[in-house]
Amino acid sequence: MKDILEVIRLRRSVYPRDYTDQEIPRETLEELLNLAHTAPTHKRTQPWSFVVFRDNGKARLAHAMAEMYKSTTPPERYLAKKEEDMREKVLRSAAVVMISVRYSGAVPPWEEVAATAAAVQNLWLAASAQGIGAYWSSPGLISAASAYFDLPANEECLGFFYMGYHDLPDQSPANRLPLEERVRWEE
Repeated sequence: MKDILEVIRLRRSVYPRDYTDQEIPRETLEELLNLAHTAPTHKRTQPWSFVVFRDNGKARLAHAMAEMYKSTTPPERYLAKKEEDMREKVLRSAAVVMISVRYSGAVPPWEEVAATAAAVQNLWLAASAQGIGAYWSSPGLISAASAYFDLPANEECLGFFYMGYHDLPDQSPANRLPLEERVRWEE
């Protein structure tokens, strides 16, 4: 496994158009999700919830996303190409994980979202270390996903995490603003 510092520095979004046809074994996905599950949470609420779509599940998800897009898009803004791209993105992926947050009521909602994001970051870093590309998408239609997937009233979909092996060269460090623009020291 790559050095964790290198993985953090080089982690990037890798999109489905760059994924190969190689499947991600279920055991590998389980290992990655177990690492996601180690994220910190206030009061141990562990608010994240994941639904993994593989094989035939991806076809069902692609159809569901197309249906959600059609039902939530005004006719004057509907684009057949966007619907097809949405389907293709799912089908090109080796796996797609629906990310949800369960609000416990024990802590403020933002803490539950932050904990879920930490779990996704663990998932992303672990996937990157295994040579699996990924990216987190929060399309406008996620507002319809909670109802479409019949999530409980205290649960909300935060997006979809697309995953797949790729042949891209190792990424260079991220192009970020200078740290001095994001840190203030009070000494």
